[in-house]
Amino acid sequence: MRKKIINHYQYYKKSRINQDLIINRRYKLLIGIIIICMSFLVTGLYDVQINKNNYYKDRLIELTQTIVEGDSTPRGRIYDRNGNILVDNVAVKKITYKKVAGTSTKEEISLAYQLGNLIEIDYKELKEAALKDFWIKNNPELANAKITDKEWERYEERRLSETDIKNMKLDRITEEDLSVYKEEDLEAAYIYYLMTDGYAYAEKTIKKDGLTDEEYAVVAENLSNLKGFNTKLDWDRYYPNGDVLRSILGNVSSSESGIPSESKDMYLSLGYALTDRVGISYLESQYESILKGQKAKYLVKGLDEYELIEEGTRGNDIVLTIDLELQKEVEKIIEEELLYAKKHDKYTENLNTAFVIIQDPNTGEILALAGREIVKEDGKYKFYDYSTGVINATVTPGSSVKAASHTVGYKTGAVKIGEVRYDTCIKIAATPEKCSYRNYGNINDLEALKYSSNVYQFFTAIKVGGATYSYNQPLKINKKAFTTYREIFSQYGLGVKTGIDLPNEIVGYKGTSTEAGLLLDFAIGQYDNYTPIQLSQYISTVANGGSRLRPHLLKAVYEPSKIKLTNLIYQTEVEVLNKVDLDKKYMNRIKEGLRMVFAPGGTGSGFISQKYKPAGKTGTAESFVDTDGDGIIDQETLSTVLVAYAPYDNPVVSFTVVTPNNATGDVSYNQMSKINNRISEKISRKYFEIYE
Repeated sequence: MRKKIINHYQYYKKSRINQDLIINRRYKLLIGIIIICMSFLVTGLYDVQINKNNYYKDRLIELTQTIVEGDSTPRGRIYDRNGNILVDNVAVKKITYKKVAGTSTKEEISLAYQLGNLIEIDYKELKEAALKDFWIKNNPELANAKITDKEWERYEERRLSETDIKNMKLDRITEEDLSVYKEEDLEAAYIYYLMTDGYAYAEKTIKKDGLTDEEYAVVAENLSNLKGFNTKLDWDRYYPNGDVLRSILGNVSSSESGIPSESKDMYLSLGYALTDRVGISYLESQYESILKGQKAKYLVKGLDEYELIEEGTRGNDIVLTIDLELQKEVEKIIEEELLYAKKHDKYTENLNTAFVIIQDPNTGEILALAGREIVKEDGKYKFYDYSTGVINATVTPGSSVKAASHTVGYKTGAVKIGEVRYDTCIKIAATPEKCSYRNYGNINDLEALKYSSNVYQFFTAIKVGGATYSYNQPLKINKKAFTTYREIFSQYGLGVKTGIDLPNEIVGYKGTSTEAGLLLDFAIGQYDNYTPIQLSQYISTVANGGSRLRPHLLKAVYEPSKIKLTNLIYQTEVEVLNKVDLDKKYMNRIKEGLRMVFAPGGTGSGFISQKYKPAGKTGTAESFVDTDGDGIIDQETLSTVLVAYAPYDNPVVSFTVVTPNNATGDVSYNQMSKINNRISEKISRKYFEIYE
């Protein structure tokens, strides 16, 4: 019995020890868990209170306080490649008005008179409808008296609307009613119109242009009595070089117009306000996200009380690939030669535009880009900037594209290196003869380029089309030949977008008919039309050995600075869009032929001085214009093109010169204006004067 008790006691003691051990372990585990949790808590508190203190303060402000943005800040500057300013900002003083809630019409009219006594206002833009509306607001009883009792009854019966009543009042205001208004009244009427035009909540600009320092100061001194009016400093774009490259630089919306309606949804989704000033065309639009400034941010602390929490900054500066000195000279040369051609050359009645592009064929950088239109107004010639035409105007290229045509021949096996063909006119049934400028007899592939043989290209096209030629017989070609030509031409950038960093680039014109004779026309540049920038990309591709590079105007982006460009943000890299699928031996053969074009006896001889070692191709093409604007093409013309590069053994520059509608009518080459020759010689000489 005692032994059982002892055994029971020992078992109990052992069980108790095990329980203590278990409890002790659980206690330690609990302590460990508590320590880990406390560590996470302490770490989290440290992260919230120390590491992310500013973040949560900002979030608290966002959730509990109102933040407003200030007025738009100046945009970034635009420079040329050498650091010359092309576009800057200039401070502009202005007087604005924003209606204060509760302001009555009578008060606004009184304010208009008060402001009119302090500033000069040009009321020439005051329309009669606005003046009549001003009269109605000033003379409500007299205005109501112009409506008959019967008309008021119809209004009460809702047979006439409020708009109907207002229109009746406006129609019945006489010149005698308005004759009581003197100059000060007309000024006040125009100011009132500016105060009330548009949305009531919007801030209106009352005067900016012509605002004197004295007017600005006196209004500023009297703001306490001019409810809703304010004096502000705005900014405008400033062009220190006048109209140089003006259309390509683009425009910015005004503070009055804000975001264009057609772009409203896009800009609002990006966080813009409706009143923000934005780039609305070309480079200003293309690089809006870079050039736009960052507006200052204010914390609303009370009625008309704000605390600045983030300074506004000017937009980033951009550097263009353009050389300002070269650009100025190119524009000057175009104008001089257009004017000379109109005054002294025959058959130039339809010659009114010319384009020039100077490009680095190894980088795609555009050094100069210009287009001019000449118009006779009141007996005098006047010039307009048409530089945008380099991306959205088309020209029939003529023989200038024969390097691409040779590529088709080599690539398809339709032409062999050194292949000799007999150049004489060919005749397809039911069509006129098709000839070269003259019959060249036996010529090889190099001479075909040198002398610009059309017939040589005709026979290439016939082979590509799988046809057999017989004099005055029908010609049946495989229509897929058009696709073959266009696919290979596109490798040079002809018939496709070049990718230039400008909006609104077009692809040119592609013919839709696939008649046999048109394939022959295609091969000599007499069917599809191309833009000047496509022709520039094409000759640059040949110059660098077959790499089609994206042409570009943006060279670099810098942080805004007061004095000089210092902190580089981004630099444009060379971008290869594709490579021409052609064996190097054929490309070298083409380049040798283009060198011969500018040698003595070639069609390009004399266009560019031999000392610069030029190579390239000229082109003269039949073209047509609509002379009376009725939508019907009614006049045959001849257009001229030059595409070239230099030096031929190590190209550093390409030149593209386009003069659409150079001559009117069926005239010979010798009768045509030599404007293309003169422009080409002058711009190439000027380039090498600057860069040699």
